[in-house]
Amino acid sequence: MKWLQVQGDEGARLGILREGRVSFLRAAHEGVLTTLDLLEAQEGRDLDLAAWLAGAERAGVFSEVEWAALADGTGGRLACPVTPPEVWGAGVTYRRSADFREEGTGFYDRVYDADRPELFFKASAWRCSAPGEPIGRRHDSTFTASEPELALVLGRRGTILGFTLANDVSAWDIERENPLSLPQSKIYRGCFSFGPVIVTPDEVADPHALTLSCRILRDGEEVFAGETSTERLKRRFAELVQWLLRSNDIATGTVLSTGTGIIQPLETGLEEGDIVEISCPEIGTLVNPVATV
Repeated sequence: MKWLQVQGDEGARLGILREGRVSFLRAAHEGVLTTLDLLEAQEGRDLDLAAWLAGAERAGVFSEVEWAALADGTGGRLACPVTPPEVWGAGVTYRRSADFREEGTGFYDRVYDADRPELFFKASAWRCSAPGEPIGRRHDSTFTASEPELALVLGRRGTILGFTLANDVSAWDIERENPLSLPQSKIYRGCFSFGPVIVTPDEVADPHALTLSCRILRDGEEVFAGETSTERLKRRFAELVQWLLRSNDIATGTVLSTGTGIIQPLETGLEEGDIVEISCPEIGTLVNPVATV
């Protein structure tokens, strides 16, 4: 299935995308109002999803809207598809990412070749931008870039509950000046966006063979386009999750972004007003404007 959230006056509400239409909750049903409620109920009390859906439809708690109207903002507003307890990131998981960051020190090559992957805390929920909301370009950065990625939505024991698109926005000049400045490169207002939906694993034939693409538009003109495949990842998702859980507890709904293989050139760093589009046929398109923060 494809889960999402619709932003209402009283907060985010769970939605389901089916055949071009979105059914979203007007009121809670059996304690479920948001995507996180649903994921926690499935993990915590073995919620029978089919029975819950049938009951919610009988209870008449769903409203419907055309997906196209939500996607373009004319029929409502999308929220992040889940409100994450935490967002984590994996770095240097593609060869191109290691090559671009390297400046002769061998540091990123060692990260790429190491047994232990690079994992870092990325964002809290309030630092995340929903589809259509601005992502952040640091005002003290000369080269902030998009990092288009596939992200995993995890259960508390590391089960992959779904897949989504993510933009791990990063101030690369800050990180390249000093790797110890990584937190300032990675964590700030608007540093992460994801969506537009969460696709459950049963709808993804092979998550290690997904094509991701990115376009950056400036004043209506394309200034960058790139494409990669998750088959180029050095590490399998299960390995990244296993390392994330080492001596580290996570909560249901935690998001893990898995690294980028699409490298934005130095001459096309993000600027105020740019539009970033990240796409995957199995998931959809994540669109965000850029704002200086």
